[in-house]
Amino acid sequence: MNYREAITTITGLLDDQLVVCANGLISREAFTIRDRPENFYMIGSMGMASSIGLGVALSKPSRKTIILEGDGNLLMNLGSLPMAGSLQPGNLLHIVLDNEVYASTGNQPTISNVIELEEIAKSARYSYVKKVTNNEDLKREMAHTLENGGLSFLLVKIVDTEEQREIGRVTHSPEQIKERFMSAINGKR
Repeated sequence: MNYREAITTITGLLDDQLVVCANGLISREAFTIRDRPENFYMIGSMGMASSIGLGVALSKPSRKTIILEGDGNLLMNLGSLPMAGSLQPGNLLHIVLDNEVYASTGNQPTISNVIELEEIAKSARYSYVKKVTNNEDLKREMAHTLENGGLSFLLVKIVDTEEQREIGRVTHSPEQIKERFMSAINGKR
């Protein structure tokens, strides 16, 4: 499974959930596959999707909030896991697409090949933690976490392919991204 397959599966199961997409390939893929006002696309600010997603979840406890980031992004702000664990937002689903490299900056290796990020999430008191390696398991776990409450973490092992290097950029301005997302948060379309 690669970025496109994983993000296609994830976005295909969404309704009105709020999604904070990490910078780089994840935002670009999510934008290309299924642009929606409920998606907040990070432009720069590597590692901050988890902090922003946590803030959104805490401010809107009645809305399911999803953080969609890669292993490199999570490793840039690992402190977000214990912060989420200490606050226990029951509406937060944290999805990490793990290809063991910083794909957006040239495929430099991360340490996720030797450090199990899902074990860190367990230690940080996430109530539901799963690792998936194929599309069928991703569909099943997405359906489960979207239907159930609790602080959840899905580690999705993916492979990197050169094909994703050619994907276009998000064409909305940062101001447009913010305005669309704020309207979606407040229930306006």
